[in-house]
Amino acid sequence: MDREREAGWRPATRLVRGGTHRSAHGETSEALYLTSGYVYDDAEAAEARFKGADGFIYSRYGNPTVAAFERRLALLEGAESCFTTASGMAAVFAALACQLKAGDHIVASRVMFGSCHVVITEILPRFGMRATLVDGRDPDAWRAALAAGARAVFLESPANPTTELVDIAAVAALAHGAGARLVVDNVFSTALWQRPLALGADVVVYSATKHIDGQGRCLGGAVLASEAFVKNELVPFCRHTGPSLSPFNAWVMLKGLETLPLRLARHGESATTVARHLERHGAVGRVLYPGLNSHPQHALARRQMSGFGSIVAFDLPDGKAAAFRFLDTLRLIDISNNLGDAKSMITHPATTTHQRLKPEERAALGIGDGLVRLSVGLEDVDDLIEDLDQALDHLTRV
Repeated sequence: MDREREAGWRPATRLVRGGTHRSAHGETSEALYLTSGYVYDDAEAAEARFKGADGFIYSRYGNPTVAAFERRLALLEGAESCFTTASGMAAVFAALACQLKAGDHIVASRVMFGSCHVVITEILPRFGMRATLVDGRDPDAWRAALAAGARAVFLESPANPTTELVDIAAVAALAHGAGARLVVDNVFSTALWQRPLALGADVVVYSATKHIDGQGRCLGGAVLASEAFVKNELVPFCRHTGPSLSPFNAWVMLKGLETLPLRLARHGESATTVARHLERHGAVGRVLYPGLNSHPQHALARRQMSGFGSIVAFDLPDGKAAAFRFLDTLRLIDISNNLGDAKSMITHPATTTHQRLKPEERAALGIGDGLVRLSVGLEDVDDLIEDLDQALDHLTRV
C-alpha cells in the first residue's frame, strides 16, 4: 500500500483500507496469518533478517496480520509507529516499564482504572521506581509534583470510572518542562473523539478490547508513539518479555476498526440521551458525563474532545444496598465490568474495578458506595431508558 496515499485518506477510509497488504491470492478481506515462525531461503537470509533486514522472524516479534492492525491504528491516531500487545494492561505496563529504571520518578493523576493504580503504586515501586499521585484537575498539584523532575507522567482522560478530565495540553507542557514523557490512556475516547498526540502527549495507550473490538470477543492492547520510542525502547522490551498480540485477535480487531466510526456515533448519541434522562430522574443523584453542561469540566471536554464517549457514571443516594438492588433489577442491561461493547453493561466500581482501594481512598476519588458506571451500547436507546426507569422505580417502591 502506498503510504502517501494512505496519509491523504480521511479517518473512515483509513479504518477500512489502511495497512491492507494482499497476498498473491488477492483476497478481499485481510489475510489471517496463524503462524508462530517463518522460514528463510538460506542461512544468509536468516542472518540478514536477524540483523534488521525487512521481513518476519517470529510472531512474538511481529506478524503480517498484527502489522496490518498496527499500521491501521497508527494511521487513525496520527502516530509514527504502533506496537500492539496481548491486553490493554500489557500496553500500559510496557509503555511505562520500557522507559523506567530504578530510582526514576513517575507522576500520575490519582483517578484511574484499578489495575493502572496497582501497576503505578505497587508493582513499579517493587523495582525501585517512585510514584506520586496528584489531583489531575489541579495544575498546581502537577507543578509541585514535577518540581523535582520525573521520567514519566501518566493520566487517563476521561478517567475510569468518574469521567474526570485532565487538561492534556497543560500537563504535557509541565511534563516536558520537567524532562518527562507524557503517557495518556485514551481508552474512553478513542482517537476519533480525542487526539492526545496532537495535544502534546508523547505516548498513547489503549485497551483495544474496548471500543476497537467493541463486541466482547478478544483481548488486545496498543501503544502508539514516535518511531524512535517504539523502535528503541518499546520493541526491545516487548520482544524479550513477550506480551505479544495473537494474530487471530489482531484480525478480529481489524474487522472491528472498519465499523468503529459508525459504532462510536451511535454510542455517543445514545450516551448523551441516557445521561440527560438520568439527570432529570428524581431517584438519581449526580450524573457524570462530559457532554452534560453540569459536568464540572464540560468546558475542557468541549475544548479537547470532539465527542464525549459512551460512559455515564451516576450516584444512587442510598449507597451500596441501593446500587445492588438497582443492578439486580435491570432486565436488559448486563452487569459486567467490561465497557465499550455493543451490549450495554453496568458495574459497581467500589466492589469491582476499584475494590482494592481503601474506602477513604475511593472517597477521595469520588467513588462512593452509590456510584455505578454504565457503558451505553448499541441497543435502541428507548429500550435502555425503559430498563433504567423500571429499575429506578423499583428503588423508590422499596
